[in-house]
Order: sequence, then structure tokens, then C-alpha cells
Amino acid sequence: MDTSEIVDKVLRNAAEEEKKYKSIEVQRDVEVEIDLGNLLACDPNALDLKKYRVNKGDYLSSIARDATQLLFNQLWKLPVHRVEDAITVKLPEPTTVLPREKRVPKDRPATKWEKYAKQKGIMNKKKSTKVWSEEEEKWIPRFGYKSKNDLKKDWLLEVPANADPMEDQFSKKKKAKQERVAKNELQRLRNIARAKKRKVPGVGLTPTEKPDKTMVNKAIHLSKHSTASIGKFENKLPKEPLIKNLGKRRKFEPVMGSLKKEQDLQKNILDGLSRNRPEMNVTKAVNRQIREEQQSAAAEKREGRKGGKGKGSRKAAPKTAGRKRTKGGARGKKR
Repeated sequence: MDTSEIVDKVLRNAAEEEKKYKSIEVQRDVEVEIDLGNLLACDPNALDLKKYRVNKGDYLSSIARDATQLLFNQLWKLPVHRVEDAITVKLPEPTTVLPREKRVPKDRPATKWEKYAKQKGIMNKKKSTKVWSEEEEKWIPRFGYKSKNDLKKDWLLEVPANADPMEDQFSKKKKAKQERVAKNELQRLRNIARAKKRKVPGVGLTPTEKPDKTMVNKAIHLSKHSTASIGKFENKLPKEPLIKNLGKRRKFEPVMGSLKKEQDLQKNILDGLSRNRPEMNVTKAVNRQIREEQQSAAAEKREGRKGGKGKGSRKAAPKTAGRKRTKGGARGKKR
């Protein structure tokens, strides 16, 4: 083949490739609106009705292809970074507000420990879900069923030196676990109450095996102040120390106060009572009353029509006074 024939063949192949793949440059009369945050492209240009009627599917496919090409052109203008073997871009914040079926979920409120850890800069270390067991020589779960701390695996327990040798160590360990579970559940409920800004009840005096001095004083204080007089008339032991800063003082409003404060208090009570009542929809009530009146009027009208079509609808012919028909048809006088 001559050089001219080779050049013609290359140009012919290039022309065929251009026809097969369209250009990335798209020209539109009105600029296409692109929202990169939602990967959305809105084309406000009017449709060409002639091309639309000739071939509906191809025409709509070409418009969708042009809008997609413009969207990808804008994506490649964003800063690119590689994650492992993929090339990614960070999308900006969306500008188009899309409707949602449900409200946006709120963030879970932080617990007391999370707030303390954030304040002190404590970072939680993520532990593995499984640990190596030297006895079984295999990986077992850290918590839960068939874990390292499973009570069913402990067939032998060592009695501590300072413990009662006749004490059941298995029941003691089981009871300690139940107390830990109850304590965690109490902490969870208190976190929920604190997040909802409700009053968190105190736990009172928890039973312990070896209570210290402060716990004994607190028990004495709670037992004395559990009476109707709140411990006012209780006798004191000799040399009993005065315990302060325990419990809460009750606050009472003054008998003679401001009139405006009393009015606000009564108004809040009335608002609370009326808040529990269901609200009346005036429009719905009026429409219901009108509908009932129309139904009753239609029923009366229907009954009137039925009564007019009966046997008694025609007026009876007036009887001639003093006369009656005889068998032959002649009229005669009454005798």
C-alpha cells in the first residue's frame, strides 16, 4: 500500500471513531443547572418538538447524555485524591433541598462518661471481640455466650484467705454479676433521664458488706428523717455528731406575695388543664352540621314524594247528598 492509501485509511478510521464517541464539549442555549452535592443536573432548555415527534427515545437519550456529560465535566474540576486503587473526589454541600419522608434523626445525647472523657481528653481504645484462651487453646468471645467470663465454665473456684470457707463462691460470683448488670441498667436509665432533662432520682443507700463511717451516718440520717415530722422530734444519741449537707430542704412560697406571681401561677394551672382537652376544629364541625342538615332535608323530601304516589294521592269524588245509584243505573231518592 502507498503512503497516501495508509493516510486515507487512518483518517477514515478516525472519522468513524468520532462518529462513534461524541465530544465532551456540550453547547446549550441556556446554561444547565448542576448540583454536585446531589449529583443532579437540571436542563431548563425547551424541547425541539420536531425531533421529539420523529424519534422520541433517541431524542430524550441524547438530552440526558448531554446533561450527564456536563455533570461529569464539573466533577473532574474538583480536587482529586486516591484511596487505595480508586480515584475519589469530595462532593460539596448540596444546594437543592430534597423532600424527606421522615424528619432528620437527631444526634444521640452524650452520656455522663462521654462528657467527662471529652473534657479530660480520654480516648477509648477499641478492644477486639475475641481473646485467646490458654485453657482451650482457641479464640473465644470476650463477652457473652461461651466467653472467658462465662459462669458455666467455672467448675472450680478458689476460696479467698479472708473469706468464710463454708460460703458458696459460685452463688457469690453470680450475685456479683447480677449487681453489675443492675448497676449498668440503672446508669443507662439515668443517662436517658438526664438527656431528656427529667429529674434523676437518687439511688439512696445501697447495701454493702463493709459500710464505712459516711455510709453509717447517712443510714442514720435517712432513718430519722423518714418520719412525718422529718426527724424534728426524734431523740438524739449521746455524743451523736451533727450531720450536715444531707438531704434537700423543702422550699415553701410566702403566704403574702405579689399578686402578679399568684395570677401567673393560676394561669399556668388553667393552661395545663385545658392543654389535655382535644382542640375543636371549627371548620370540620360546621361542615358536619351542614351535611347533617342537607341529609335530613333530603330525607324529608324523599318521604314527601313517597307519600304523594300512594293510593290516597287522588282526591275522592264528592258524594251527592240524598241520592244513590240503583241496580239499573238510575238514580233514586233515599227513602
